[in-house]
Amino acid sequence: MVTTPEAVPRRLSFDRSAALYAAARPGYPPALFDALAELAGRPLEGARTVDVGAGTGIATRLLHERGARVTAVEPGPGMVAELRRSLPSVPVVRGDGNRLPLAGGSADLITYAQSWHWTDPVLAFAEAARVLRPGGALALWWNIADHTVDWVVEQDARLVRHFGDTGESAHAMPALTEGHPVPEAPGGAFVRRFLPWTRPVTVDAHLANLSSHSAFLIRGGAAEPRNRRFLEEERGHLAAVFPDGTVEERYVVDLAVAVLG
Repeated sequence: MVTTPEAVPRRLSFDRSAALYAAARPGYPPALFDALAELAGRPLEGARTVDVGAGTGIATRLLHERGARVTAVEPGPGMVAELRRSLPSVPVVRGDGNRLPLAGGSADLITYAQSWHWTDPVLAFAEAARVLRPGGALALWWNIADHTVDWVVEQDARLVRHFGDTGESAHAMPALTEGHPVPEAPGGAFVRRFLPWTRPVTVDAHLANLSSHSAFLIRGGAAEPRNRRFLEEERGHLAAVFPDGTVEERYVVDLAVAVLG
């Protein structure tokens, strides 16, 4: 699910770090799935759902717990192995959104959690329209760091300095402005919702979350000396803001849903 040659090592970096990704990345709040059902115009329970770019199954699990009949689609063998280990009852197929290995008219809902930006949107839209039943919905969402919070802004500035003017820092802690760019959906307009939520975690868990992003992974991960120094310095900054050792990670889920056909 890659649009440019530069994106290839980013996507592969996640696959090589599947266990870290599964352990460190945040999930999603219950309000997301309530809004998803509302905007899709049908309950999640019983919905034939395809979770594309499923990774280690973070969203797949939550959809499954809501009663959706989920099939996960994921290109990376490392991610697939982690997903199958944690969700053995959920069907998984190797593939990506540009060429879904599924029959036409077989899904009520197609979801992309943190993964639409790895697709070619023209191809992915066409595939979604083919696989969805008439009136089915395409849903895209991302956790975005809440830049109305001072410590998030300050941390992002440090990330920019660390990675330089390469665009990589935005992948480590993206800012909420107008949300992710989502092209107009053929046959149906996207409806957007922005859903704030908070995840309390330990400092270690927050630093692991940071180090699980591609900006760190493609530069050697947390063990690389310069990254290791940054993360240790970040530990000190976080201790000053959160002296009890619990980091209040602040997010806004950017949700976009289009009913197609």
